[in-house]
Amino acid sequence: MPESNFNRFVEVGRVVLLKAGPYAGKIAVIAEIIDHNRAIIDGPNSTVPRQSYPYKHLSLTPLKLTGLPRAAGTGIVHKLAEKEAVVEKWEKSSWAQKRAAVEKRRSLNDFGRFSVMLAKKQRRDIVRKAVFKARKA
Repeated sequence: MPESNFNRFVEVGRVVLLKAGPYAGKIAVIAEIIDHNRAIIDGPNSTVPRQSYPYKHLSLTPLKLTGLPRAAGTGIVHKLAEKEAVVEKWEKSSWAQKRAAVEKRRSLNDFGRFSVMLAKKQRRDIVRKAVFKARKA
């Protein structure tokens, strides 16, 4: 049998990122698979309630809760997520950090964007002078 290129599968215990709906941008855990289109998800913290969610609105993350039984209740999901520090692992991941940076940039007002522009100009000037000095030496 040929080796598969895929390494993230829809499975019980997989941590997912919600792409649409009122909880978009939050993470959840697949607690039960309903069919080929939907799964029951449950938030590792209390922000995302247990509910049915379509796969097309989920992004599979590399994180997974190990040892989560099928149809596990909310309490078991919370305990395992806390034990394995899923939320902390997610917040340390580069994916979550990039999302946070994009969100921070989107929330800037005009003065914030102006301050960022000035900081970039100062940085660019310092780098340019350092490269010129290194080339001269």
